[in-house]
Amino acid sequence: MLVLRLLNVVAPAYFLCISLVTFVLQIFVFIPSMFRDPSTTPLFSPALLHGALFLFLSANALGNYVLVIQSSPEDLGKDLNLGKGAEVADWLDGSRSPGSALPSTHFCRLCSRVTQRHDHHCFFTGNCIGSRNMRNFIMFCLYTSLACLDSLVAGMTYISATLSMSFADPLAFLALLPHSISQFFSGALLSSEMFVILMLYLWLGIGLACAGFCCHQMLLILRGQTRYQVRKGMVVRARPWRENLQEVFGKKWLLGLLIPVLNEESNYQRQKEK
Repeated sequence: MLVLRLLNVVAPAYFLCISLVTFVLQIFVFIPSMFRDPSTTPLFSPALLHGALFLFLSANALGNYVLVIQSSPEDLGKDLNLGKGAEVADWLDGSRSPGSALPSTHFCRLCSRVTQRHDHHCFFTGNCIGSRNMRNFIMFCLYTSLACLDSLVAGMTYISATLSMSFADPLAFLALLPHSISQFFSGALLSSEMFVILMLYLWLGIGLACAGFCCHQMLLILRGQTRYQVRKGMVVRARPWRENLQEVFGKKWLLGLLIPVLNEESNYQRQKEK
C-alpha cells in the first residue's frame, strides 16, 4: 500500500514533467527550426499551422487532465445513500447492507473516497475514474495520444533535418536508437540530439498506450461496463449502445470533443434510473 501511495504522488509529477519537456521542445526547438518555406505567407506557414495544432491538442489534453482531477469522487460520496448509521469503514470490510448504495459504487483505499460507477484508480491523475469524470478521462487519453503523435512526427522531422537521415525505410526508426547510442558514446552525437531521440521513443510508447487504453475503454462503454465490474465479474443490465454512450458523453458530446467541459448530465443519471 505504501508503494501504491508513493506511485500515486510520483506518477502525476512524472506526467507533468513530460508535458513540460514536450511543450518546450515543440515551441522552442521544433517549430522555429522546421517547416521553413519562404514561398508561403506567414498566415498559412506550416510552422504556424503546426503550432496552432499542437496548442489545440495540448490545451485539450491538459484541460481534461485538470477536470479529471477536479471532478473528485468525494463529492459523489456525499450524495450517495450509505444507509442509516453506515460509515466509510463499511465499504472496507464489506458489511454494508444490500441496497444501501448505488450499484457499482466502490470505496478506494488510496483516495479514501466513494466513487459512483467506479472504473479504476488512475495513478497519473492521482484520482479515481467514475461516472463524473469518465468523459474527461477518455478525452484526456485521446488528446494525449494525438499530442504524442504530433510530437513524434515533429521530432522525426527535426532529427531527419539535423542528422541528414531519412525515415523512408520503416526499419530506420527501429535502428535509430542503437545507432544513436553508439554515436553518442563515441562523441559524434550531441547530448541535446540524443535527448530528442530518447523523447521520440517515449512519445511513441505513451501515445500507443493512451490510444490502446482509450479504445479499450470505449469498448467497455459501448457494452455498458466498467473495469471494476469486469474484474469483479458483475452482471450488468443490457442496454442499447447509444444509451451507454449518452450516459458517458451526454447529449452535448460534440462540445466535449472540442472543448474541455464537465458532463453534468451523467452525474446522477443512473441514480435516477434506479
